Amino acid sequence: MPNSTTKQFKQSLGLLDATMLVSGAMIGSGIFIVSADMARMLGSTGWLLVAWVLTGVVTVAAALSYGELAGMMPKAGGQYIYIQRAFGPLTSFVYGWTVFMVIQTGTIAAVAVAFTKYSAVFFPKLNFQNAENVLFSLGPIDVYAGTFYAIACIVLLTYINTQGVNAGKLIQNIFTSTKLVALFGLILIGIGYGLQSGVLGQNFENAWDASRVSKETGEVTMISGMALIVALGVAMIGSLFSSDAWNNVTFIAAEIKNPKKNIPLSLLLGTLIVTVLYVLANIAYLCILPLKGSSTGADVMAQGIQFAEYPTDRVATAAMSVIFGSSSAGIMAVLIMISTFGCINGLILAGARLYYAMAQDGLFLKQASKLNEKSVPGKALWVQCIWASLLCLSGSYNQLLNYCTFGSLIFYMVTITGIFVLRRREPTTERPYKAVGYPFVPIFYLVVTMGICLILLIDSNTRFDTGMGLLIAAVGIPVYYITRKSGGGKKAI
Repeated sequence: MPNSTTKQFKQSLGLLDATMLVSGAMIGSGIFIVSADMARMLGSTGWLLVAWVLTGVVTVAAALSYGELAGMMPKAGGQYIYIQRAFGPLTSFVYGWTVFMVIQTGTIAAVAVAFTKYSAVFFPKLNFQNAENVLFSLGPIDVYAGTFYAIACIVLLTYINTQGVNAGKLIQNIFTSTKLVALFGLILIGIGYGLQSGVLGQNFENAWDASRVSKETGEVTMISGMALIVALGVAMIGSLFSSDAWNNVTFIAAEIKNPKKNIPLSLLLGTLIVTVLYVLANIAYLCILPLKGSSTGADVMAQGIQFAEYPTDRVATAAMSVIFGSSSAGIMAVLIMISTFGCINGLILAGARLYYAMAQDGLFLKQASKLNEKSVPGKALWVQCIWASLLCLSGSYNQLLNYCTFGSLIFYMVTITGIFVLRRREPTTERPYKAVGYPFVPIFYLVVTMGICLILLIDSNTRFDTGMGLLIAAVGIPVYYITRKSGGGKKAI
């Protein structure tokens, strides 16, 4: 990438800013919701916590491995640059294509939909569940008032980020620090209250007896052996989605001070902070609510974590209602709105830098290769905004979640494999930071993640969505050659 262009970026972000981006992009709405579905799939306190702990270990292992690549290549575009250097322009283009088509924009859309759903606590007209709120239909797609609200959120944050990296940084730091403090406070309140109730002890009785409960019929099926392993892998799609986007800090490397040191360190600090908070949040839920319950339960205690405020799965709201009563819905809605708003901002801020890097290589829209007068890729930000807004039309959080998570895992594996490739090919290249535990930590990540991906491909509940994720990535191959033939892709790093 030309140095003259890269130098136009302003190195305005320090270690704190980078760490706030890592943790802020990770914490959206998932931690407040997905434990219900995970509890239905696993039916076990022990295995629920294993899923969250394993997710945290895998995420931190990946972050430790990425640190080496970030130190070697502190350039705008991050992961795209790493893949290109290890595997060439075709693979890096397919990654960038998938990020644009579904991973980054799909995550932005999914979190914007979640932001809208919690805003509906105060503004019922935004509710996607109410057929009366349908404004019109586009074929099979119902367009709600909430659809435009989600899109407006994306447009607003995109505009703010076109005003310079400091504008985006300010939003990120304010909202991330607020949600970190609030989440930690809720954890303390939940654990402190719950330890006196005896619910945690009850949840740990027969803690390893796993079962799956049907959402539709309430039928309970005991699971063990391979069925349990498959259930664990499928359940982890929720926790992995909740822990995703930590790699976004690598996209903005050109705007981070002392990136060779601060990017690896922010990856470690950000993922570690979020992992600890996520595990503690689930312990807090288990301190307050019984794990098992029924969709027809008369109150939140009868519904349990499995059917917390079913069908919305608002576990955190259900747990806090035990402590704060009827005001809990408003309290949690505000917290989750803060959390998701900050998350969307981080995703928008970082994602455009990747498309900028692709455009510099002639593999994206030419206009996206230019920085605006505020030294940010304004055109890339607006292109990202348009596609993410279109994805909001689905209104389906779970489907977007499945597409995004599987695609992310595939390319995380590709990128970490690149560490081995570059160690062999470029043994003398300067590495300011070397992957901790190499080669064992990267291998551990690859083995676990590959197992999860295989499970998602064979499980009947996730096979279609994950297959669609693969198809979207595969379409990038002919698109790459068409782009090259039309004069793009003129150079490689």
